[in-house]
Amino acid sequence: MKKILLLLSLTLLIPLQSYSQEKWREGTHYKVIAQQATEKKEVLEFFSFWCPACFNFEPMAKNIKSKLPDDVEFKKVHVNFMGSTSAAIQNDATKAMLVARELKKSLQLNQAIFKHIHVSRSSITGIKDLRNIFVVNGVEPEKFDKIMSSFGVNSQLQMNNRLIEKYRKHVNGVPNLIVNGKYQATFTRDMTQDEIVDLVVFLSNKK
Repeated sequence: MKKILLLLSLTLLIPLQSYSQEKWREGTHYKVIAQQATEKKEVLEFFSFWCPACFNFEPMAKNIKSKLPDDVEFKKVHVNFMGSTSAAIQNDATKAMLVARELKKSLQLNQAIFKHIHVSRSSITGIKDLRNIFVVNGVEPEKFDKIMSSFGVNSQLQMNNRLIEKYRKHVNGVPNLIVNGKYQATFTRDMTQDEIVDLVVFLSNKK
């Protein structure tokens, strides 16, 4: 009986895998940007707090992250090349994102930064404004200052910006998803939200 069930499950699995391979086509739904995939599976979301499309993409990013296999890391990479403000201020926002990550409040505090810019229509001129956003959202000022100036956050900022440099020729706009260092997801106008998630999950399992 166990052997029969195993054969049935394999019979069902093979057509599903074939369907995914036929549905998602190189050149239409994704680009191959490197010869080799990264050793560890990962999805990098390049985004900017100043990007309206990125703000609207946030629920989708959350959904993608929840549907990825356990062995796939989802990481947000905040870019610093938007024309809306200076690279220095964008780097400050990257550090704020990293502070939120250290506090394990990324979802809440990233949303607070997004809403400050796109809902309240308020400007960010540097760390002081970012600090105020965090304080309003329940973060102690001293804790923010300590983490913001820490060696760990400054090191992570450098790592974030090295990823920008590494993929810069492929990331001309945001939001942008690079999967396993080898594939760049391409979303067509006719794709549903579920299909976008399905595509990213498919690419995350592709070497």
